Order: sequence, then structure tokens, then C-alpha cells
Amino acid sequence: MHKPAKEDPDPNKQITLNGNRLTLEKIGGTSMSALNDVINNIILYGRDEHSMYNRVFVVSAFAGVTDLLLENKRTGTPGVYHRIKKYQDFHQSLKKLVVALKAINKRYESLGLDLEAANNYLEERICRARKYLENLANILSSGYVSKDGILQAAREILASIGETHSAYNLVNILQQKGINAQLIDLSGFDDHRSFTIDQRIKNAFKHVNFSDRVCVVTGYAKGTEGIMREFDRGYSEVTFSKIAQILKPREAIIHKEYHLSTADPMIVGKENCCAVGFTNYDIADQLADVGMEAIHPKASKPLEIGNIDLRIKNTFEPSHPGTLITRDYVSEHKRVEIITGTDKLLIIDVYDPNMVGAVGSDLHIMQVFSDHHISYTFKATSANSISTVIWEKDYSKKLLHDLADRFEKVTVEPTAMVCLLGSNMDRPGLLAKSAAALAAEGINIKSAGFALRKVNIQFLVARESYRRAVIALSSVMGENRSDVVYEKQA
Repeated sequence: MHKPAKEDPDPNKQITLNGNRLTLEKIGGTSMSALNDVINNIILYGRDEHSMYNRVFVVSAFAGVTDLLLENKRTGTPGVYHRIKKYQDFHQSLKKLVVALKAINKRYESLGLDLEAANNYLEERICRARKYLENLANILSSGYVSKDGILQAAREILASIGETHSAYNLVNILQQKGINAQLIDLSGFDDHRSFTIDQRIKNAFKHVNFSDRVCVVTGYAKGTEGIMREFDRGYSEVTFSKIAQILKPREAIIHKEYHLSTADPMIVGKENCCAVGFTNYDIADQLADVGMEAIHPKASKPLEIGNIDLRIKNTFEPSHPGTLITRDYVSEHKRVEIITGTDKLLIIDVYDPNMVGAVGSDLHIMQVFSDHHISYTFKATSANSISTVIWEKDYSKKLLHDLADRFEKVTVEPTAMVCLLGSNMDRPGLLAKSAAALAAEGINIKSAGFALRKVNIQFLVARESYRRAVIALSSVMGENRSDVVYEKQA
């Protein structure tokens, strides 16, 4: 068994941080696919030879590539990984993958990509990955070992291909343009030392002089703990967060294909919403709780604890400052910052006449949810019932069976949740005004709630009423989007 690599007693002392000028920036997969915009709107925008460097970019795979490698995130359509999981031959799938990735390379030849070098790099990387996967498949088919660890290793190997592909291409194009760009490959294909993820990051950066180069880093990072074991498809933001902990940048930036907006522009219309401007990490967590992640909550915590500010920017609006998320921000004005929610929830209502006055009913229900590894987003109680809201994707008949075994009556009902979020929205009449706006549209409120801190007011409504509820609340909260916020930032 390999022992973890010995931790450097002070690994950060070898990292040249060049004061606090360093910025750490993450580029998502959809943005990466618009590589010309990434180069012009992010890397080159407003920069000259004196301000080009002191920047580290963590990149995701090009849009759709990880779906081909693993599975489609939205539809579940299987990728290469599922052929390994099903004990099927995966070689033909890998060949199709090479064809698809070479087609992506061809798309960027006009930007200056050295197509021959990029294709050779890709073929060499996938050839080596294939050998690893063949060994894993042989071990898996032997039946001598637990399949979970083997399959997890296969997922990690496959996932790493996407980020090394996109990172190499970006570096190659930048170098062709005369920019001193360096690839920081955290995939560990060339390094078999038993590093933890943090150790690998520290080792990769320890001799880098940020003042004279742009660093492009793979969003996948290999480590003994396995980055996908806990975070699965959210791993690139975790890599980004871990790098931030080590490099301590002046600011962390995430470039997305949209703004962090006051409401969903696809629902309320672009003219009826705008960028949030400023908010705090608590509000970012509230967003993540309903699936509208500015950043994965487990990735945001180290930034928050380290007091590293996070900016969310729109790749396609480079002149806009975006939204700055800080640890201590509280709006100067009492206002609702964001109206959001989801229509992909279920209410699980547990009724039992023996609950009244009994101690531990809630505990017993939560134990069932815990046994099924299910987290809830909302809860309401009465004397004889407890209603818990969970994600529909987490529901199973086994969960219903286990609850029904312990309590008299369990009902399941689809629902939607609409939320008002804000760092300073505790003012008289807000709840009444919100409820009146919903009532005026004929929308019935199934349940409502807020915690003492009043940073999140939640309404449960019928699933079919979700979009109308967002529009209704957005229309009456519009006057709270104070332009003072944007004037300050500009």
C-alpha cells in the first residue's frame, strides 16, 4: 500500500505570490466552448503587457464532453463510463470519443490552435487512459475485489480527459498568440506519487512565477481521497476552491454564460431583471439550497472562511462588473436581492395522531431520510403531522415504504418553491405584500416559512404555478432593486 506523500512543513513559502495582485478565475464548460469569447472577453479584455499576467485560470471541459465521458448530466444518456460499469466493451466508445474531440479541435484551428499538436496530445492521453481502463476492467471482471473502488477510479480517469483536453487547447492557442501561457496539469497522469489533492496543488505551483505568465489549470485534480467520491460532477469548483485556499488570491472570479440575476431572465424577461451587484456567502448558500448555484456550497466555504471575495461575471458582457460575493456584505437598503426557486420538489407529509405531545417524532422521520442519504429543503409541522420537502430525484418507493411502516399515513405530492432572498430585507409588510401578490394571481400558498434571520422567505405553491409565482413576486419587488448598488460598483 502506498503511503501518502509527506506534507511539506511550509509548502506555501516556495510559491511566488507577487503581493496580492493575483486573481484566480474559473471558466465553465459552456463558456469554454465559446473559446474566442473567452480569449477576447476574459484573457485579453482591457489588458496590456503590464496587466496580462498574475492570473490563474481553472478550466472545465468543453460543453458536452464530460457527458460523453461519463453520462449526460440532464438526460442520463450513458457515456463511456457506463460501458465499463456494465462489463461491456468500451473501446468503440473511446474511438467515437476521439473523433468527437478532434472535431472540437478542428473548430478552434481558426483561433490559432496547432491542430496536429493538439490531436497528437489527445491521442496520446486517451491511449494511456485506455490502458488504465483495460486494467481496471480486467480486475473488475475477476470478481475478486469490490467494484465500487474500481468504478470510482474509472470515473476519475475518464473525467480527467475532459479538462486536460480543454486546458491544453487554450494554452496552445495563447502561446500561438505570443502570450506566455503555462499548463498546470493536476490530473496526475505523469505523476504517480500518492499525493492528496492539496499536496498535488502545492507541488504544482511551488516554483511558478505568476508575474510573467498566465497559468491554465485543469479543473480535475487527482488525489488519494478521490475528488469525485464526494463531489462527483461538481469537482472543478472544488479544485478552484482548494487552489484559492493555497494561493490566497486578491479575488476569485467565476465566469459563467449568464449573470447572477435578481430573477431568472428566461421566466421574467431580461428587461425585468438585472445583475444582483453585491451579496454575501450566506445568500449564495440559500441559492444552492434550491439548486441555483452561484458556486457549490462545499466549494464556497473555504473561500468564505479564508475571507476571499468571489465575483460572478458574465463571459459575454466583459465590461459589466458582475456580482461580488463577500463574507460580511449587508445591503445598505432594505431590499429583496434575488427571487428564485425550483419546481422539482416533492412534499412528504407524515401524519400520525400519536405525534401530539410525543418526543422524538421528528427525529424518527429524519432518521429514515438519513438512512436514504436524503437532505431536505423545507419543513413545516402541526400537532399531528410533519411536512418535509425533498428533491424529486431523491425520492424512491423504498423511502415511502420505510416511512409508512412507522407512521399511520404518508402522502406524497409534487410541489414548487419560490424564495425571496436578501442580506437585508427584514421590514414590516414584506410577507403580507408577497402573499398578496400571489393571491392576486390566483396562486394558493401551500405553506410558507422563514428563519429568524429573515434572509430567505419560502413559499410552497403548486408545481404548475411556479413560473407565474416567480413573475408575480418579481413584479412587486422590482422597486427594491436599487440602482445605488450598481452606481457604487461601476
